[in-house]
Amino acid sequence: MSTSRITQQELESYLWGAATVLRGLIDAGDYKQYIFPLLFFKRLCDVYDEECEQALKTSGGDTDFASFAENHRFQIPAGSHWKDVRGQSSNVGLALQKTFRAIEKANPDRLDGIFGDAQWTNKERLSDRTLRELVEHFSSQTLSLARVPEDELGNAYEYLIRKFADDSGHTAAEFYTNRTVVHLMTLMLDPKPGESIYDPTCGTGGMLLSCVAELRRQKKEWRNLKLYGQEVNLITSAIARMNLVLHGIEDFAVVRGDTLASPAFTEGDRLRQFDVALANPPYSVKQWNRAAWESDPYGRNIYGVPPQGRADYAFFQHIITGLNPKSGRCAILFPHGVLFRDEEAHMRNKLIEHDILECIIGLGPNLFYNSPMEACIVVCRMSKPKARRGKVLIINAVDEVTRERAQSFLEDAHIEKIVGAYKAFADADGFAHAATLDEIRANDGSLNIALYVRPKNGASGTGDGKTLEAVLVEWQQSSAELRKSMEELFETLQPVGTGRKHRDR
Repeated sequence: MSTSRITQQELESYLWGAATVLRGLIDAGDYKQYIFPLLFFKRLCDVYDEECEQALKTSGGDTDFASFAENHRFQIPAGSHWKDVRGQSSNVGLALQKTFRAIEKANPDRLDGIFGDAQWTNKERLSDRTLRELVEHFSSQTLSLARVPEDELGNAYEYLIRKFADDSGHTAAEFYTNRTVVHLMTLMLDPKPGESIYDPTCGTGGMLLSCVAELRRQKKEWRNLKLYGQEVNLITSAIARMNLVLHGIEDFAVVRGDTLASPAFTEGDRLRQFDVALANPPYSVKQWNRAAWESDPYGRNIYGVPPQGRADYAFFQHIITGLNPKSGRCAILFPHGVLFRDEEAHMRNKLIEHDILECIIGLGPNLFYNSPMEACIVVCRMSKPKARRGKVLIINAVDEVTRERAQSFLEDAHIEKIVGAYKAFADADGFAHAATLDEIRANDGSLNIALYVRPKNGASGTGDGKTLEAVLVEWQQSSAELRKSMEELFETLQPVGTGRKHRDR
C-alpha cells in the first residue's frame, strides 16, 4: 500500500473528478447523494486495509489477529470490501446497496443509516457503466490515514460540499451555510474545551465542525467537545455524520428528524441543556404544526406562538429553551424580518424583556446562496455579564462584505472588526450602538438596525420617526418575501412531471 502523501490540490481535484463522471446524467443538486457515500466507503476500506497491515506487522503475519475487531475503528464484513464491489461487472448498484447495508449492520452504534437512501438500483438514473466509472475513479487513489490524514480529508470533504453548493445553485442553502459567516458566529460564542455544542438544523455539520476547528487553531483540547445535531433531510444528515467521522470526531450524535415536531435531545419532559448553540434555521417555514406548539410538551412556547406562515420564532424559542441557564449562549442566522415584523412583535417584546438578547449583527447582501437577501446574526446569552445587562449591542456590518465570482464572503479584516466591536460592547460611530432596553421600548420593540446605527454622513428622516434607511430596509425585506411567496405559488401551480424540486432552506 502506497504511503506517499497526496497534496491538498491533488485531493481536491480527485474528489471533484467524481462529479465530472455524473455531469449531464443527473442534476448537480443530486451529486452529493451518490458521491459522498462512495467516498466514505472507499475511506473506510482503505483505513481497514491499513489497520490490517499494521496488525500483521505487530503479530508477525498472524492473519487471524489482523482481523480481530479490536484492531479496527470500523468493521468491514466479508464480501463487503471495496475490492468486492470493484470486481462486480453487472448490477453494480445492487452490490453497492447490499454492501452499504452490511457495513451499517456491522457497525450499528456509529454507522446505522449513514449511507442514506439513494436509488442505487435505478439503472435508468445511473447505469452499470456509469457506476463502474465512478468506482474506478475512486480506485485511482488510496485514502489511507498515512496518505490522507483526517484533517486533510476533512478539509477536502468540506471543499466538495462547497463545490456542490456552487454547482447546484438554488438547492445549496439546504445543506451549506457560508463558512465565513459560520466562523464569525463561532468566534463570538468562543467555545471552550469540554463544552456541549448543538445545532438544531445542522445541515452537513459545518457549524459543529467550526467549533472543533477553532479550538484546534488555538491549540486547545478539542477531542472532549460533545457535538449534537438534528437534520430533517435524510441525505443531508447522513452527509453530516460522514463529515464528522472523516474529520476524526468520535463523540457526536447527529439524528435525523424534525426538530420542531420531534426534538431528538431530551431529558424527561424537557430539552437537554447545551452550552453553545449555532444555527441557520430554514427561513420562514410554512408547513409546521402550529397547533401543537400552543401546548408544547417541552415548554418551548416561552414567548408565544408564531404565525403559521413563519416558524422562525419557533426555532428561536426552541434554541433558547435548550440552553444551559448559566453557560448557555447561541448565535442564530436569520433574515432581517425577525427584527421588526409586526406579526411577531409580541414574542420579540418578551424576548427583549427577558434580557438575554446580547448582540445583533446586520450582514451584507448575497451571503445566502442564490439570494440577495441581507442576513443578520442574533446572539443571546442566558447569563449576561453585569455590564451588558439592560443593553443590546447593535452592529451594522452591511458594508463588511466582499464579492468575488458571484459569491459573497467575509474577509478576515471584516470578521476582526465585527468581533472587536462585540468585545468592546460600546458605541462606534456609524457601526455599532449599545442600545438600552428603554431605547428599544421607545421604538415599540423594533430591532430594525437602521433605527439605532446611522451612517456617519447622517440619515434622512421620513416624517414618521423612522429614518429613510429603516424604511428602505423594511421595503426590501417585504419585497424579497413577496417574491419568495410568488415563486412558491408558481412552483405549486406547475403541472405534474415538470421536475419540481423541494424548497430551499
